[in-house]
Amino acid sequence: MRIAPSPTGYFHVGTGRTALFNWLYARQNAGTFVLRIEDTDTLRNRPEHTEGIMRAMRWLGLDWDEGPYFQSQRGDLYAAATDRLLASGSVYACDCTAEQIKERAGQKPGYDGFCRDRGLEPSAGRMLRFRTPDVGQTTFDDLVRGTISVDNAQIEDFGVRKSNGDPLFILANVVDDADMAITHVIRGEDHISNTSKYLLLWEALGYGPVPVFAHLPLLFNDARKKLSKRRDKVAVEDYRDEGYLPEAMLNYLGLLGWSPGGDREIVSLDEMIAEFRLEDVRSAGAIFDERKLQSVNAEYLRALPARQLVERAQAWIQARWEPIAPLVQERARTLSEVFTMTDFLFRPEPVIDSGDWEKGVRKTPQFAALLDAASAHYSDIDWTSEALHEATVAAGEEVGVPQLGKAQVPIRLAVTGRSVGPPLFESLELLGRDRTLARLSAALARVQRESGSG
Repeated sequence: MRIAPSPTGYFHVGTGRTALFNWLYARQNAGTFVLRIEDTDTLRNRPEHTEGIMRAMRWLGLDWDEGPYFQSQRGDLYAAATDRLLASGSVYACDCTAEQIKERAGQKPGYDGFCRDRGLEPSAGRMLRFRTPDVGQTTFDDLVRGTISVDNAQIEDFGVRKSNGDPLFILANVVDDADMAITHVIRGEDHISNTSKYLLLWEALGYGPVPVFAHLPLLFNDARKKLSKRRDKVAVEDYRDEGYLPEAMLNYLGLLGWSPGGDREIVSLDEMIAEFRLEDVRSAGAIFDERKLQSVNAEYLRALPARQLVERAQAWIQARWEPIAPLVQERARTLSEVFTMTDFLFRPEPVIDSGDWEKGVRKTPQFAALLDAASAHYSDIDWTSEALHEATVAAGEEVGVPQLGKAQVPIRLAVTGRSVGPPLFESLELLGRDRTLARLSAALARVQRESGSG
């Protein structure tokens, strides 16, 4: 069993649920749980996300037996597999651009096999595509969904190697699963469409018996829309930082698509290991309801002995407060001021000082524009104080506020609720990207509403 997240964002609760189900299956079958970092997307990968994946899994208690393996360090394996595919004629070179493919496709999306018989030599700037069979079906049995069949004629000649020579996800996925002797592929249902391609590649590479597949239901919010990092709180780290207990989070994740039977909702990890069955996972989408998670977490809090509650609360506070302590040490005059300056880190939303807000809006005509520009610049940068400083300078210049001190005012108010406090950029780094962007968005909505422009 394996969990194979991509380090292109924070550790999603859906990935946490998938990791849990893989971990449970491995533990109850004396199997091996492998952590593999699928970092072939070099443009979007970030080291902090890799660290975040491992921190989140450690916090949840999902210990891995092997890894972490990094696809970026396994290029020789993918190159060897590509050579085998070329030698067997299973792949061919293609020099079509995305624009040409789109223009030819018209109303029918997908690649039309234009380069199949052109005999192009593999070279730099040319993608390699798999020669999908024109007839027959690709069929597999899914432990959650039963038998699934796809007509091969409906599968386009998909890419296996980019034009720059890097392997595409599907090739690296298949090669790694074979090399690591993965027996069960337990993943989200959004990968069902990849499975027929996976199987065709697996067969072409001559890997023998294929893994068993189990595609888990997607997670939806309470409005029955697919969980989105742009709209919903989906990072496991956010729930950790808000004071949820890892055992409560595991319990709740286990209920998303599976039930222990009866009316039970509070299920220990040992009980889940004993009772979990992949065949019992429902195929219908599961609702991630934060209110339900809060209820489960409350049950776990109430079950803690008083001494443990105090110890765990102190540990939670210390973990969040200690990094910012040196930043307020030179500014605070009393202990109460220390906590006044740092409470924004602990609250779900900042308590905005009405006087500071009114003064800031009145003295900064570009208040809303600065919030909007900062959100745009912050959305795709390395989340460090240095990068945040540069992004804020750029946002200020963009809206006509080149003075950094003035450009910081709306951002500080939106994020901390006050016009004074610890250094802004170090504070934003500690708060995290998702919470920072959410607060900027809320503040922008407020100023637009108050000005009548929203």
